[in-house]
Amino acid sequence: MSHAQKSAKGAGGGGKAAAKGKKAGGGGAKKVEDDREETLQAVILADSFETRFNPFTLETPRCLLPLANTPLIEYTLEFLAMSGVADIYIYCGAHTAEVEKYIQSSKWYPQTSPASPFDSLEIVKTTARSVGDAMRDLDARALITGDFLLVHGDLVSNLPIDAALAVHRARRLADKNAIMTMILRTGGLGSHRTKSKGITPVFVVDPTKNRCLHYEEMHPLQANKYVNIDPDLLSDHTEIEIRSDLIDCGIDICTPDVLALWSESFDYEVPRRHFLHGVLKDYELNGKTIHTEIVEEHYAARVFNLQSYEAISKDVLGRWTYPLVPDSNLLAGQTYKFERGGLCKENGVMLARTCKAGKRTVLGKDTSIGDGSIVSNSIIGRRCMIGKNVNIQNTYIWDDAIIGDGSQIDRAIIANKAVVGRKCRIQPGTLLSYGVIIADNTEVTAGSRITRAKRRRDEEEEDVPTDTTLVGQTGIGYSFDDEDEFSDDESSAFHSNLIYSISHLNISTESISTISSEVSAASPTTSRSRLSSFAGSISDDGEQGGSNEAFHHDAVTGLVDALREGGDFDSAKLEFMGLRLANNANDHQIRRAIAVAFTKRISQLVETDKIEASKAAAQTFGLTGAKKFLQDVGLSEGNDEDQVDFITCLQKDLVHRSNGATILAAVSQRLYQIEVLEEPAFLTWWEESEALGDKEGSEMKRVREKTKVFIDWLKEAEAESSSGDEEDEEEEESD
Repeated sequence: MSHAQKSAKGAGGGGKAAAKGKKAGGGGAKKVEDDREETLQAVILADSFETRFNPFTLETPRCLLPLANTPLIEYTLEFLAMSGVADIYIYCGAHTAEVEKYIQSSKWYPQTSPASPFDSLEIVKTTARSVGDAMRDLDARALITGDFLLVHGDLVSNLPIDAALAVHRARRLADKNAIMTMILRTGGLGSHRTKSKGITPVFVVDPTKNRCLHYEEMHPLQANKYVNIDPDLLSDHTEIEIRSDLIDCGIDICTPDVLALWSESFDYEVPRRHFLHGVLKDYELNGKTIHTEIVEEHYAARVFNLQSYEAISKDVLGRWTYPLVPDSNLLAGQTYKFERGGLCKENGVMLARTCKAGKRTVLGKDTSIGDGSIVSNSIIGRRCMIGKNVNIQNTYIWDDAIIGDGSQIDRAIIANKAVVGRKCRIQPGTLLSYGVIIADNTEVTAGSRITRAKRRRDEEEEDVPTDTTLVGQTGIGYSFDDEDEFSDDESSAFHSNLIYSISHLNISTESISTISSEVSAASPTTSRSRLSSFAGSISDDGEQGGSNEAFHHDAVTGLVDALREGGDFDSAKLEFMGLRLANNANDHQIRRAIAVAFTKRISQLVETDKIEASKAAAQTFGLTGAKKFLQDVGLSEGNDEDQVDFITCLQKDLVHRSNGATILAAVSQRLYQIEVLEEPAFLTWWEESEALGDKEGSEMKRVREKTKVFIDWLKEAEAESSSGDEEDEEEEESD
């Protein structure tokens, strides 16, 4: 195996050459050696040895799957380049030849690219069947000479590693038994879209030493819903934190001793559940310590399953991963430009005059979109043909795909050269693999996984006949079903689908940097999914259900983003219309989503920025385009009934917010002043609420108490107006 050596870059010189210099130079060279940084190596696990991305990984290695139209491994290599890594070893399992071909033709390969920041980059071919096998193989090859980074080929991170690396090295010099430092990311106790869905990693940490003492994984399928902690840990450590709020970035700073521990136990197959748990449990035997570096800034996450693929794609669209965004043009030949309104597109994109490409959308080179089509919150690859009157929401379409006229696609992944016919409906959670063809007028059910790849049985490949009940009479493809998918690990059931728990997508549109979003409380009689995390998606009006809940969640968060960013109401209107079509939302649900979004933003200004409620309402409703948006989208009919419904929606949402009564009074006055809501609507709403008596509920009554002053003023103004009219009539009669 060749190993090209160059002068060290980024991390400085050192390594074996430095060691030889130390011996030859005697005492004078020793000080130079001590002051010089050692070469930093890295190991990339390009194969996860899992089937979480099937059916796509039947034909393509996981590390080459596109994320925002750039192969996953590019993000990992960018991170390592920024970290000053000199030598890289890429461990491959399946599709090794494809990975090798890609790397050797890339800018990263030092043998062919003078611009490569690395001294050496090797593809390690292995017959390993698990991460544990790969680690034991790496130890046997004796390639690692000092500290190294262990990462996966699906890492997306802009985190500077220097500080954590310096702490690790200082700790290692003080204690040779400190063998590893894990980089962990705070994620808050609430729902977070980059957290593992269903699987909860629990880290028991001594915060005084940043030492990890115990590790377990919990999930709903296990019999015991508790963590087993050795009592000795409680007596040996004066302070202990049990952390279930951490996001495991999959970045480990290791010493060669880590590989030795892997080799000592052939039972270890996966890094956390086996290796970490086992090493910590056997501390009395091995004496080795593992530490943590918990970070709160920057971005770091792994695309470890389809749900995290969607979550991190959304973070890329939201630019939380900057500079790892499309318009940084990480690949040679990319020409992305970030345009006003959040659209990012390459040269050569052809947009019909009446099509709408909304915010947070990426369009690849030579892609065309027909008249009347709507695309938002989606990533579309190169050379795709999107027909007329197509609606695409929250979808990831790879290169050379074709979408026929009139089709609707929501929350799906469509691979290269797949074809969706005319007037098709692709339901959420659908995966269409390479070259699949869906016939015209076909509805693909939610969660379908369709492929046309040959099926492997007993080391032989065989063709599988098309299932026309699934893809239509002229379609091509069959439903992917892996008999062994869940046989090894019951927790793998949480990773196999794009949408977690099918009917309740456990995903927050807040990013890794904003931790959590408010969740409106359900009424006492409402049954709520244990893992539902939709912001304000369940209210006292009892409106639940997959499509309406999904509409409310996406609509509210999109509009809140627009309000926070200063009010791009044209894009917000486009997004609302697209979501309405995709989810078949009615007028009431539109009004409810708008009411919740505005009250949520005003509440944020009041609670976080400490702005008075009246000023917060004036600031929010005073944004350019806000009034027109309310009138055109929320109250397009302009009748009293719709206005009363809108006020009631405001009232119901503010029940769940602190300062709700004050905010409702301020909002009511402001909407009346800017002539969005009229006097008859307020008076009708108040009279109907009063007529309910005890049926209204104490909380609903409480939240409108401070609005009574405004209502009384309206009544007095109406009485004075009536009195004035009567006097005018009397004067006319006397004349």
